[in-house]
Amino acid sequence: MNKNILLLKTLLLSTSQANIYKHCNDKKKKGKITGGYIGVFCLYAMLMGYSFFMCMGYGKVGLIDSAPILCALTISALSFFFTVFKTNGYLFNFKEYDMLMSLPFEPKTVAACKFLYMYIKSLPWYLSISVAMLIGYSMFSDAGVIVYPIWIILSLFVPVIPMLFASFIGFLIAKFSSGFKKTKIVQTILTFAFVILCFTLRFITEKFFRDDKVDETLENISKTTASIGKIYFPARWFSDAIVDTKISSMLLLVGLSAVLFGVLFAIVGRSYRSINSAMKSHAAAKNYKMTTQKKKSLVKAIAFKEFKRFTGSTNYLVNGAMGEVLVTIIGFISLIFGFDKIIGTVAPSAPLTTQMMEPAIPFIIYFFLGMMATTACSPSLEGKNYWIVQSLPIEKKTLYKGKMLFNMYLTVPFMIFATICFCISAQASVTDLILYLILGFTLLCFSTAWGCVCGIKHMRLDWENDIEVIKQGTAVAIYLFPNMFVVMGLVVLSVALGTRMDHRILTVIMIFVSSVLAILSYMRVMSLCRKAS
Repeated sequence: MNKNILLLKTLLLSTSQANIYKHCNDKKKKGKITGGYIGVFCLYAMLMGYSFFMCMGYGKVGLIDSAPILCALTISALSFFFTVFKTNGYLFNFKEYDMLMSLPFEPKTVAACKFLYMYIKSLPWYLSISVAMLIGYSMFSDAGVIVYPIWIILSLFVPVIPMLFASFIGFLIAKFSSGFKKTKIVQTILTFAFVILCFTLRFITEKFFRDDKVDETLENISKTTASIGKIYFPARWFSDAIVDTKISSMLLLVGLSAVLFGVLFAIVGRSYRSINSAMKSHAAAKNYKMTTQKKKSLVKAIAFKEFKRFTGSTNYLVNGAMGEVLVTIIGFISLIFGFDKIIGTVAPSAPLTTQMMEPAIPFIIYFFLGMMATTACSPSLEGKNYWIVQSLPIEKKTLYKGKMLFNMYLTVPFMIFATICFCISAQASVTDLILYLILGFTLLCFSTAWGCVCGIKHMRLDWENDIEVIKQGTAVAIYLFPNMFVVMGLVVLSVALGTRMDHRILTVIMIFVSSVLAILSYMRVMSLCRKAS
């Protein structure tokens, strides 16, 4: 068997939940795997529904020919950002590195197979979007039968190029940071800087390339996607292959993906051993001094232990703290440029005023801080050391109280800072500021407790790479997607109701609702702890 296929097959089988289900006799474990699959399929259904209705909107306004390029751009954007966060955990500094490198495989083969493993694990998300938009496209176009296999086959190649580009960025960051003693710190800072640059790239581009033609183009969704397609050739090739059935576009997309794959891992293979060796080495501090230890409560001690794990993992730190970094930056921007400028930049054509958006301030902040709760993945991060936790004379509820306390320590200070900045910028009253702080706190309590429910219910301890539970874990996915869509709905609801009723009364109602949800989630955590004891 080809070495690449053999290694890839082994990697997939060793982490496959279906394989565990097949060979496991533990009914409880099988039930958890089944529940995890049901939860993930529900998320796939939600994503497919959103993609389908987006394509339906294009068809209703007569822009169905723009649906293929929209599909390609959506998949490309998701695959790029997903890969940026996963590269460090999948390609570099993974736990099974020593075992894999001792086998008769070249470094570039190991790196390439880890990339393909990451690609296959993410593929269901991309195909969910593709299949849903294909259904919507077929309803409004006169597409022939040949379009269906072309669409599906090319959808397999659309995410490859952006994933390769993101992996190359991750390789450059890892190579640069491997030259420093504090490898993890440098790598974390560079990753943060790159992701923030990606988030702000749209506004930088708009600032430097603004003209009448661009403004006119931005008013039309179809023209916008077409203009992006002129810059990003793979999306245009996908569209040309579907709409015009161009064989040359199909060959270009497939051929370029294969060529870039070979070139990238030929480059990565040359430095693969040295980068991983540098990342796995640790520098000892020369100025260490023995000092008296401070006595802490057990819950606080567990929170501090979680903090040490948080700062000791680049994957955990980048994924867990990205919302905090972004909300801090936006808070400073609101103070400098004003809340109205932010509204005008994010929604330039929407008839929104500062007064209309003011009730949504807590939800806007929570959108960033609530995108990732450490409690959703921290139970699983105990991994193979979970037996040590089980043997300690600590009640389960005490353990999870400590994990929830850490998430509150992490998020509440940033929430307070951002809320104060937004309220000063929006010229909100002191009463409004207090109400928004209370609402923000209750939302974070709900986020923390709900994340812990997901983390306990869908705990996975048999991982080989922490990115599998930090970024791809069932618990994180079940926490993230419903939470994200609910928050977006609450932003719209608060803006709509804020124009018809006193926004202070509205805020008090939201505080009550979020408090009830937080209490119910916390009670559920305690109930799960009693069952596990």
